Amino acid sequence: MSIQSLRVFITGGASGLGHALAKACLARGARVCIADISEPAEPLDGVLYLPCDVTELAQLEAACDTLSQRWGGVDWVFNNAGVAQVGPIETVSMDDWHWIIQINLLGVVRGCKAFTPMLKRQGHGHIINVASMAGLLDVANMSSYNATKAAVVSLSETLHNELAPHGVGVSVVCPSFFRTNLGQAMRSTIPNMDKSLDKLMQKSPLNADDVAALVLRAVDRKQFYILPHAPARRLWLAKRLLPRNWYVRLVRKGGKPGGIKKASR
Repeated sequence: MSIQSLRVFITGGASGLGHALAKACLARGARVCIADISEPAEPLDGVLYLPCDVTELAQLEAACDTLSQRWGGVDWVFNNAGVAQVGPIETVSMDDWHWIIQINLLGVVRGCKAFTPMLKRQGHGHIINVASMAGLLDVANMSSYNATKAAVVSLSETLHNELAPHGVGVSVVCPSFFRTNLGQAMRSTIPNMDKSLDKLMQKSPLNADDVAALVLRAVDRKQFYILPHAPARRLWLAKRLLPRNWYVRLVRKGGKPGGIKKASR
């Protein structure tokens, strides 16, 4: 199927990577729907906006029904909405754990649950779940974020196997730091961490548009693991091949203040 005939649904599409994905798909001629709790700060001509909270399954099911009626179905489903949480585990409240799980993990689960029946009926389609390199590489002081993103990777691996017989593909995107606005959706128990995170993101050679372009090319190839950042790919390889103690020393040697390394979206 050519990109020009694709029907694309993106959660968290009002800003950041979701907005960049919407622009990239639109530029290639696809029909695009973005779902978000907020309207896009930068509206995109020709894009359908649906107010949607990923913590509510009924709203995602309603979005699926709307697109089934308007477009006759959906081809690519990007479960992209996400937030961040930073702090030593003893300082992160259980309310914050529930908050990040509801959005980062269960938001993806709800998106998959809402759209999978339609994709199965179609006999084709592709689910793209946005996780993070933090789901593959352990980043200190980000236990709740890491755990939710690792769960998204595991969920995606399971669905990749489960949905293949139905003609439905699955990919998981694991970016490292790139220039985006993730800090605006972050809770932290470490003072000034938003400023530290912003500095790390601004140092990245990639912005959201760069990552979106790499993601689309990978989805075109039906690639499962999509890791846009080469240094993070090498670190993930080292984690899998090296003894644990060697890997930990490697990470600490290249670490950043506050325990956050270049391993998180």
